[in-house]
Amino acid sequence: MKKLFLSISLAFFSLACQQAEPAVNSENLTRYELRGTVISVDKAAKKAEIEHEEIPGFMPRMTMNFPIKEDWVWDDLLPGVEVYADLVVDNSADEPYWLEKIRIVAAANPNAPMPEIKAPAQIGQEVPDAVLTNQEGKRFSIKDYRGKALAVTFIYRECPLPEYCIKMSQQFSNIALQLNANEEYRDKIGLLSISFDPERDTPAKLKEYGIGYLGNPEKPDFTVWQLAVGTDENVRKIADFFGLQYSVNEENKAEINHNLVTAVISPGGKVTKLLPGNRWTNDELMRELKTAADQ
Repeated sequence: MKKLFLSISLAFFSLACQQAEPAVNSENLTRYELRGTVISVDKAAKKAEIEHEEIPGFMPRMTMNFPIKEDWVWDDLLPGVEVYADLVVDNSADEPYWLEKIRIVAAANPNAPMPEIKAPAQIGQEVPDAVLTNQEGKRFSIKDYRGKALAVTFIYRECPLPEYCIKMSQQFSNIALQLNANEEYRDKIGLLSISFDPERDTPAKLKEYGIGYLGNPEKPDFTVWQLAVGTDENVRKIADFFGLQYSVNEENKAEINHNLVTAVISPGGKVTKLLPGNRWTNDELMRELKTAADQ
C-alpha cells in the first residue's frame, strides 16, 4: 500500500475494459483513469461517495468518499450516476487524493426503485474461532473474549494512509483511553486490532505501534485495546468471515492492498454490527459496544 496505494479505491478500468496504467506526471503526482457509480454527494464538503469496481491486482471493490475540486459538477452529480474521472494522487499534498475531469457516462434512472437495504449476512452469526498472539507475545483465541462486547478491526503496521489503518488505530486508541477511565464499562468491552501482515508485524512491533497511539511508554495500558497477529491461515479465516480483503501489491511487494471492516461482537460471540469503510465515528462505535455489553 504506500504511495501508489494512496489511490484509494476508485474503479480504474480503461474504456476498452483493460487494466489501466497510471500516468505519472511528476515525482509526487500520479493520475489514474477510473469508473464508478455515485452513491451520495455532499456539496458543502465538495465530496462524493462513489462505489468503484475492483482494480485488478491493486485494490478490491469498495465504496469511498472522494474530494472533487470542480464546482460545475454539483448540479449534475446525483446518486445513481455513472462516472469516469481522473483520480489524482499527490503524496506531498495535505489532501493526498481527489477527482477531476469528471465525465458522466450514464444518468441516474429517475424511475428506478429505491434499492433494498439488507442487513449484512454476518449479523447474528457466531464469529469463527482462531488462535492469535497479542502484543505481549501471549497466545489467545477469539473465544477468550466471551462475556465481553468486542470490536474487531484489521490493520497493518506500515500502512501509510491517514484514512485507512492510521485512522482505525487512532479511533480505537481514543476509545480505549475513554474506556480505560470508565469503571462501568472497562471490564465489559474489548477492542482488538488484527494485523494481516504476519511477516513484519511481530508482537513486539505491534506493542511499539500501539504505544505510539496510547502514549505513556513507561506503563502503557493495553487493558482494553489489544493488537494481535496470527498465522496467515487463522487471520484469513477471520478476515474472510467479515469480508475483509487483502493482497500484496504486485507492483510493490512491501505494500498491501485492502479494504476496511470493523465489527461489533456480543458477549455471546455473535456479530451485532458491521461497519465497513472508515465513516463510522468514535461515538457510533462506543454506542454499539455499550448496547452489546448491556445485552
